[in-house]
Amino acid sequence: MISSPFIPSSILLLLNVDDGDTVTDFMTQERERGITIQSAAVTFDWKGYRINLIDTPGHVDFTLEVERCLRVLDGAVAVFDASAGVEAQTLTVWRQADKHKIPRICFLNKMDKIGASFNYAVESIREKLKAKPLLLQLPIGEGKTFKGVVDVVSKEKLLWNPNSDDGKDFERKPLLEMSDPELLKEITEARNALIEQVADLDDEFADLVLGEFSENFDLLPAEKLQTAVQRVTLAQTAVPVLCGSALKNKGVQPLLDAITMYLPSPEERNYEFLQWYKGDLCALAFKVLHDKQRGPLVFMRIYSGMIKPQLAIHNINGNCTERISRLLLPFADQHVEIPSLTAGNIALTVGLKHTATGDTIVSSKSSALAACRRAEREGEKKHRQNSEAERLLLAGVEIPEPVFFCTIEPPSMAKQPDLDHALKCLQREDPSLKVKLDPDSGQTILCGMGELHIEIIHDRIKREYGLETYLGPLQVAYRETILNSVRATDTLDRTLGDRRHLVTVELEAKSLETSSLLPVIEYAASVAEDLSRASREAVENGLHSACLQGPLLGFPIQDVAITLHSLVIHPGTSTTMISACVSRCLQKALKKADKQILEPLMNLEVTVTRDYLSPVLADLAQRRGNIQEIQTRQDNKVIIGFVPLAEIMGYSTVLRTLTSGSATFALELSNYQAMNPQDQSTLLSQRSGLF
Repeated sequence: MISSPFIPSSILLLLNVDDGDTVTDFMTQERERGITIQSAAVTFDWKGYRINLIDTPGHVDFTLEVERCLRVLDGAVAVFDASAGVEAQTLTVWRQADKHKIPRICFLNKMDKIGASFNYAVESIREKLKAKPLLLQLPIGEGKTFKGVVDVVSKEKLLWNPNSDDGKDFERKPLLEMSDPELLKEITEARNALIEQVADLDDEFADLVLGEFSENFDLLPAEKLQTAVQRVTLAQTAVPVLCGSALKNKGVQPLLDAITMYLPSPEERNYEFLQWYKGDLCALAFKVLHDKQRGPLVFMRIYSGMIKPQLAIHNINGNCTERISRLLLPFADQHVEIPSLTAGNIALTVGLKHTATGDTIVSSKSSALAACRRAEREGEKKHRQNSEAERLLLAGVEIPEPVFFCTIEPPSMAKQPDLDHALKCLQREDPSLKVKLDPDSGQTILCGMGELHIEIIHDRIKREYGLETYLGPLQVAYRETILNSVRATDTLDRTLGDRRHLVTVELEAKSLETSSLLPVIEYAASVAEDLSRASREAVENGLHSACLQGPLLGFPIQDVAITLHSLVIHPGTSTTMISACVSRCLQKALKKADKQILEPLMNLEVTVTRDYLSPVLADLAQRRGNIQEIQTRQDNKVIIGFVPLAEIMGYSTVLRTLTSGSATFALELSNYQAMNPQDQSTLLSQRSGLF
């Protein structure tokens, strides 16, 4: 039986992020900054259970790391700062876990920190996450007085030796009327409330409680309550809440017990696509790392079957066959070689040169075809489309669009191939990093999720690849759209060799009410009837390529609908010429339209003491900030609002200066919004010298 939880912050028996030597934070940049940047896998055993733990980042710039790890795991432990409760990034990670239907446990960390409040943190989970917390533990003391926890289910107290640094020295005692009358009364009330709460959520448990134990809840065995809590957790109708302090490992042992008790094993997770494989190999590559000695290392979650060294595997996405040379068990940056690994585990494979994040791995091409046939047969029974069967087979990872970009240059042209190689390796590791070539200047453009993201990439190129690169100024990735409806006609007539290529296109572009990154393409009835599949693909390729560069500043076009009214193709005309003509025609239409710049708008959350609230609000007003509300979080104020990304660059330095280093902030992309005419005019004037 294997349990595979993920933990979105550093917590494990060996973890101590406060000293910058966390086991899973092995990158130099992570230890310097005291944050997690890359997800790291740790495999360990706990009381007869194998646990595959993945430590993921909390910073919004690395949200893809969380997304691709959630995709492959069975359960989650959400770690909260007990003094802050639910923070801005917590909401993002929680929504990602909701999307993947991951059962969760909540752990309130830093109970020994000044300002820690168990009740405040629990209330923030209830209010902000709209979750139902099941209090399985209560703290004994808070802040400096924190010394242990009380197990509400078993009515036992766990006290840690204050002189023990590793948390191994603790004692478990039953609560007695003689020694702890007040604490026993409080815990009895909490246990009764927990029983009532679980009974409301689980009918089987409700029948048991009302039948046998309605007179006295104290007689209800702890095992019966634990089984009911597990059912409720797996059904995702509530979340168990535990507490402690990871710094001295206080409360970590009961957390690991709760992971094995309440979170699902792989057998308890129902993955619909597994039935198509009939026990044959099915795995998902969710992460790639580059090792100087071993080459690309591919992390895989094995859903069914077995992986061995020297095994030939088939990559469905890349439609290629590769051979695994070695199989490793991951322990952060230490890896142990093993002879085989079965379903439910996280494997680290060596020798796969073409496998990338999100690729589905099977034993052979024939196995994939057989699985696809079974899926199609089942789809026909349930009146599903074949595309859904394919989706079940190839559930990959959604990659967010970058919001920042800048130029990157090597120290000399002789080093350009080295830089290209470094960027290629880093892109394979991190799909949210985009690299493109500016066609006008020939410069390499780096596109990322935020300032920290690009800063880390720059630092890694220097440390890992020995290249001193130069970054241009950070720039915001705007979008463009149109405000009205425009028509355009274009004809392309070209003779290449003895072939004449002739295309005439008439199309209409108009603005969409709803947001859509890709153009919505429609065909007039007369065009749709006669259009071959190859011609349709050529048309759509041409339209998509035209939308990559808008007419104002060359940023991608979004929120447009395009209708093809007429398409006349001379016999023998190549699909490339069709694409070129359609693309040119759409560009002509976009130039005639009323154009609008869209700028990225960020959700902003600033936590600041009352003394500095006024200067921070005044500064945000100058940055075109829109304040939604100001909440009170114990002694602090929390400013929640929206601010354009262009106005928030370098904000961390300004905020530190304004508040003498006492404030913190969190950013997350909200959406793209239209700039007002004055700001748009200013931006166009500024960029006229650059574009």
